[in-house]
Amino acid sequence: MLYGAECWPTKRQHVQQLSVVEMRMLRWFCGHTRRDRVRNEAIRDRVGVAPIEEKLTQHRLRWFGHVQQRPPEAPVRSGVLERVVNIKRGRGRPKLTWDESVKRDLRIGISLKR
Repeated sequence: MLYGAECWPTKRQHVQQLSVVEMRMLRWFCGHTRRDRVRNEAIRDRVGVAPIEEKLTQHRLRWFGHVQQRPPEAPVRSGVLERVVNIKRGRGRPKLTWDESVKRDLRIGISLKR
């Protein structure tokens, strides 16, 4: 389910859809249905699985570490870290980029450690 997830700029909607699918699979794995009214936390504790949002963050930050280790002239690094400055953008909210989602993950990781 998370193949290539380190390259996605995930929105809240994507995380919600992935968590719904994950819980559906975990319930099926445990033999429970929604009618059994077993809490998600109980199922996660029983199976021993971390929430999918944490796994997404770990994958993205691990990939970011690999990108940072590459030399500056590497295509993956120059494509990720360079920013076009003189471009006319459209109206509305700008699209979420991968590096913005990494910055968000780093902020969340720092605040969780405190």
